[in-house]
Amino acid sequence: MISVTLVGWVVVLVLIGLIVGSSIRVLYEYERGVVFRMGRFATVKGPGMRFIIPVVDRLTKISLRTVVMDVPSQDVITRDNVSVKVNAVVYFRVINPEKALIEVENYLYATSQLAQTSLRSVLGTSELDDLLSHRDQINQHLQVILDRQTDPWGVKVSNVEVKHVDLPVEMQRAMARQAEAERERRAKIINAEGEFQASQKLTDAAKIIATEPSALQLRYLQTLVEISTEKTSTIVFPIPLDLIRPFLEKFSTPDQ
Repeated sequence: MISVTLVGWVVVLVLIGLIVGSSIRVLYEYERGVVFRMGRFATVKGPGMRFIIPVVDRLTKISLRTVVMDVPSQDVITRDNVSVKVNAVVYFRVINPEKALIEVENYLYATSQLAQTSLRSVLGTSELDDLLSHRDQINQHLQVILDRQTDPWGVKVSNVEVKHVDLPVEMQRAMARQAEAERERRAKIINAEGEFQASQKLTDAAKIIATEPSALQLRYLQTLVEISTEKTSTIVFPIPLDLIRPFLEKFSTPDQ
């Protein structure tokens, strides 16, 4: 009789322990617990040790940490009819646990699918040059679209980044030729500007020499100095008459 009573008490204690254990939930700082009572939403519990009514209540944990989700590579045809493969990454977090459970069946899967469709839609209306050179604007546009559409789910999209744009081989070759042609064009423009500036300086120098004969004489003397430093055997250098004219006039004038 005593053994039967002892077994009964052990069973009762085990049942009480199971009930108490099933009524205790521990939530971390980054988690929130959404409680449904008899199928209806009751409350959202914060971090710490929380108690629920066994059998009656059901608690579902929702993480509030930022989720980094890779968007698989998508085949996109840009507005200028170029076929590219583009992948991206989306940063988002749950800000309303109640809506994340009630308004959508699986907010992670829903956000992923929405990011893929939005990526194809936005890039399909952009040209290839904008996709390559104005990526920040496209990222911001995608972020605004995703954030607006996920707001009813209690999800906040903080950032969207287009990671890689895979171009066809033919397009890569065409862009390489275009870049090479652009570099040649710039080189020719710089060369032409240099020749134009040099010709202007030569024209200015010619005008000065034409108005100042002494400048021409100084230039001849400077050239003689430069030639004298070179190791040459014979140098034939014409002497301008302006240099020897004073001597000729002196000898041609009769003595007084």
